[in-house]
Amino acid sequence: MDKLRGWIVSNGYLKTSKFMEIIDLYKACALTLGMSLELVLNNELLMGIERSTCFIHGKKIMQLPDFVLYLDKDIRLAYQLEQMGIRVFNSSRVIGICDDKSQTFQVLASQGINMPKTIIAPLVFKGFEEDSEHYIDAVENELTYPIVIKESYGSFGEQVYLVQNREELIMKRRQLISIPHIYQEFVSSSKGRDVRLNVVGSRVVAGMLRTSDIDFRANVTNGGQMQNYNPPKAFEALARSVCKIIGADFAGVDLLFGKDDEPLLCEVNSNAHIKNIQICTGINVAEYILRHILKEMRQ
Repeated sequence: MDKLRGWIVSNGYLKTSKFMEIIDLYKACALTLGMSLELVLNNELLMGIERSTCFIHGKKIMQLPDFVLYLDKDIRLAYQLEQMGIRVFNSSRVIGICDDKSQTFQVLASQGINMPKTIIAPLVFKGFEEDSEHYIDAVENELTYPIVIKESYGSFGEQVYLVQNREELIMKRRQLISIPHIYQEFVSSSKGRDVRLNVVGSRVVAGMLRTSDIDFRANVTNGGQMQNYNPPKAFEALARSVCKIIGADFAGVDLLFGKDDEPLLCEVNSNAHIKNIQICTGINVAEYILRHILKEMRQ
């Protein structure tokens, strides 16, 4: 096979040093593996449909790539690339499932995956009122305080909240009324600690324990600490099962500690940041991902 040509697609509106460091990791690794990997930002591309055919235009496009390593959540662009016959890692379907926390739990339901009890908020159109008191009653009948509220779309733990009583629940629901969100039981046994496992193919290639003394969330972005983690078999098995069910080529799977330290799914990240886990463990997850792509493309 000729040298593989790939795009690494990222969001053009998030060109922060943190994102660019990750892109540089992938590009450097691609060189060592004999792959061509060009950065293409989503806002550099014009996509559309003409005469019933999908097209993508852009100044940087001389020819379309053999594959795309997709590090964005622009699901429409990912789908457009697939419609044009290009293999996308991860697929648009996987990105959609992981990006929407409510859909993540729906897809994994009845699959033997341990998860916190979850309630999915109903759709409320912007500008319309709802009988919040009635809905609050229903939530309180299912969950006890404190209650975790998560916006369905969010990253770095920034759209995750903990409410302690009915008054706080009513206030937060009013703030989020037209934003997709979920309510979950608070897993007190995992307060301020969780596990990030990076899965590539069918293997767990790196693990990190995150802890926090200042927040119920353990995200490093929110001040959490990280350390290398050798996961028990039950944690590995759960992370691998989640990725298999979703169909992810690779993912960062976040797990909580249940009452008896059994693993519980927290969330799945289709384009998990790999810089922190490299700093923590010394493992370059980029190499595992690109080797996986090479294997898949050569089949």
